[in-house]
Amino acid sequence: MAPRKPAAQTTWTAVDRYFGDLLAPSDEKLDGVLEANRQARLPAIGVSRLQGRFLEVLVRITQARRILEIGTLGGYSTIWMARALPEDGRLITLEANPRHAEVARANLERAGMLGRVEIRVGRALDSLPTLAASGAGPFDLIFIDADKPGNPDYLQWAMKLARPGTTIAVDNVVRQGKVVDAGSADPDIQGTRRMTELMAAEPRLSATVLQTVGAKGYDGIALAVMLR
Repeated sequence: MAPRKPAAQTTWTAVDRYFGDLLAPSDEKLDGVLEANRQARLPAIGVSRLQGRFLEVLVRITQARRILEIGTLGGYSTIWMARALPEDGRLITLEANPRHAEVARANLERAGMLGRVEIRVGRALDSLPTLAASGAGPFDLIFIDADKPGNPDYLQWAMKLARPGTTIAVDNVVRQGKVVDAGSADPDIQGTRRMTELMAAEPRLSATVLQTVGAKGYDGIALAVMLR
């Protein structure tokens, strides 16, 4: 009898581990962030090691000096991106949950990145108008990884805080393939679909979606660039 093929998730996780061990090896400070997040019982919804490395590479490819992150959680993705900034670079990250922000601040301090990062606590839809009014933009890279029903609004604010050439990345857009269900009652699905439709209709954006598999399951990331 031929050996049974492993379940897809088992394979995806093994492949993630293989590439992660080579390209995003264990790092004491980042591992400490994950442990602190577990100890604080934060939801395990952050990016994986390889996805963190992807964000770091994206910062370097775009030569970003000013980054906006919508959705901090425990600061794991924040640290990946902040590490790739030049010495005078700056990252502003928005977090609605004060407890999550507190954990993230401690993680950033231990990782030596707090000097490059400003955490703003409160609903993103309250913080974003304040950012715009204060002249905080334009940002070179904007990473959206917060509540999915808010994605259409976050995208519209991202465009207001962008410039020609700004890269906008939106995480978790495939949602185990459920994004194709137009009749879904799930607000996460509907928010993702509306955001993608806005991207498609916006002449100032050129956008695509990369489907991903790995330790985090089947998902994907939308990437867009401001044309004008």
